[in-house]
Amino acid sequence: MIAALLAPPLCWSCGAAAPPDRALCDGCRRGLVFLPSEPVALAGVRVWTPLAYEGPARDLVRALKFHGALSLAREMSALVVASAPEGLLRGSLVPVPLHPVRMRRRGFNQAAVLARALARATGIATSECLRRRGAGPPQVGRSRGARLGGPAGTIEPRARVPPTALIVDDVATTGATLAACAAALREAGTREVAAIAFARTPGR
Repeated sequence: MIAALLAPPLCWSCGAAAPPDRALCDGCRRGLVFLPSEPVALAGVRVWTPLAYEGPARDLVRALKFHGALSLAREMSALVVASAPEGLLRGSLVPVPLHPVRMRRRGFNQAAVLARALARATGIATSECLRRRGAGPPQVGRSRGARLGGPAGTIEPRARVPPTALIVDDVATTGATLAACAAALREAGTREVAAIAFARTPGR
């Protein structure tokens, strides 16, 4: 508490003072753009995201992914759980696997961090049953055409897959990576597949 008084928490979006245990100041929190409650179809996968990938939501994702602010996953998962459509949060949470090259450089998989935070908030089990193999660049920096062509590397099961899977990622863009995950799960025996992400690129 004394440390918080001497160095109050700062907003991850604008840098202003933020309330204790909050990632965003009140102004930036009001700036979050919430999306409709109905899931959308991306590359043949039913996907739901609470927020548009812009402004403060984009800043939270970047802080988690590129600055290693893993504690943000708790607040991000709370935003997901608070507005998730009824019946969506079920089955097993399956994080999108990170390319091995990126995993070595970053040291963590942000989708897995978010999935574990969601598991703690909901009591739903996680299943890190997918892996990504093969050469290829990470999604960041790839053109839209390259993304539509599929994710970097090949996604395949590395363990027994759950009968009902909810794929978890930080951001949904074209849906190609989610579709590759869904295909790998279905081929291995998963009967029901949907996906959830913290934010979605506007217009998708």
